[in-house]
Amino acid sequence: MLKIFFALIIFLSSLIANEKDSFFQTNYTFIDASINYLDWNNYTQNHTIQKDFSYLEIEGGSGWDWGEFYGFMDIENPTHSYSDTPTNDLRVTVKPIFDIYIKNGLNIHIQDFNLQSKTYHINNLIVGLSYKYSSKTLWFTPFIAPHYKTSTYFTGFNGYMLGWSFNYDFEIFGEKIALFNWHEFKFNRAKDDYQLNDGTLVGNEKSYGVNGSISLWWTLNKHLKPGVQYRYAKYELGFPEYQSALIYSLKYYF
Repeated sequence: MLKIFFALIIFLSSLIANEKDSFFQTNYTFIDASINYLDWNNYTQNHTIQKDFSYLEIEGGSGWDWGEFYGFMDIENPTHSYSDTPTNDLRVTVKPIFDIYIKNGLNIHIQDFNLQSKTYHINNLIVGLSYKYSSKTLWFTPFIAPHYKTSTYFTGFNGYMLGWSFNYDFEIFGEKIALFNWHEFKFNRAKDDYQLNDGTLVGNEKSYGVNGSISLWWTLNKHLKPGVQYRYAKYELGFPEYQSALIYSLKYYF
């Protein structure tokens, strides 16, 4: 959790920095809060114990002359109890991401995902390289890194993660729309990494995993942005089956 607190301290410091030559003086900053409802498809619910849930999210980001930060915190099933049976239980996830500039779009990439519940915890830390391409309407950031994991069932170096984030802004009938995709592919995972929620091992096919979402966001005005996301995963989230869902979201930008 120290990594998370460090990331939040850096982010909050950047919001209040006002000295022109300050190390934390930002080139841009944003923060928003959202309400979201995740609706698993019938196949996922018939083959796993996944259940639909709502979640509250706060996210934000900052950019400096030396790098960029993005992070979010989700409270899943906010009206439920921490002691409820999974997957009806209250859960908290936090994900900070740093890109520290090296040269010509190449960056040191640091990403940490943490999920906490009463019966299960997981922390996925990667430190590697990323590259950012950006234009007026498009930015694309691929990355690759070794993967260190701590969880209820496994702790240790755990293969590699290859992924990207992608955003494309366009207009339809004068309305501003953004197409966004994040994708992660884990490979060369250790034998004991992939396990079902009850702790039993899956098979050799568990050495990889796919995780991500693709979404459309409509800029209604400077504060409100509704969106719909297609969430997908394979050999991830505690199950070997291909899982997919639609997420309905409404963001408020401060």
